[in-house]
Amino acid sequence: MRTELTLEQKQQAYTELSDIKANLAARGWFPGTSGNLSVRVGEFTPEQFTFAVTASGKDKSVRSPEDFLLVNEKGTAVEATKLKPSAETLIHCEIYKHTGAGAILHVHTMFNNLVSELYGEQGFIPVQGVELIKALNIWEEDARIEIPVLPNYADIPRIAELVPGAIAARIPGIVLRNHGIYAWGANVFEAKRHLEAFEFLFEYVYRWHLLTK
Repeated sequence: MRTELTLEQKQQAYTELSDIKANLAARGWFPGTSGNLSVRVGEFTPEQFTFAVTASGKDKSVRSPEDFLLVNEKGTAVEATKLKPSAETLIHCEIYKHTGAGAILHVHTMFNNLVSELYGEQGFIPVQGVELIKALNIWEEDARIEIPVLPNYADIPRIAELVPGAIAARIPGIVLRNHGIYAWGANVFEAKRHLEAFEFLFEYVYRWHLLTK
């Protein structure tokens, strides 16, 4: 049975989302109302959980009283609301279910799009020997990682079906080709650190490609 969330829990989740939304919007990472964010709230099992997620179609550079809503593990609103969850909420559902993460941040940037196209057919973006890999809690000297890339189907459930098989144990992120990155962590702070690291690595890989082609 699902435990009812307290007003304090909801407000904390909404405040965290509002703060990180403003931070990422200031960087221009939500062009054209794109992107979505979520924070898990309350108790968790892979079969049953609740999370706060950005509402669909909102300008993320603007704060409003109706920016977020609560949904369950199926992406369905758990309270009466006129808001619609982001179209990609099902992807968040799969990431939570298979990682137990506490927060997920999804942004569209020029570099994550460009580098995803470079390596889309390969199915992963290879990165080796770059210092920012350590921000993903990978500490080996000259570490090499492979950031998964999934096809960007118009049918979101079709993408969601691929998520479990794409999740790599040490890589807290998945890229949709010509779309954007989903980065996650135990909480918003960790998810933000991972996202910033990924974006640095994407720019590095793309610029290195231009220098060496």
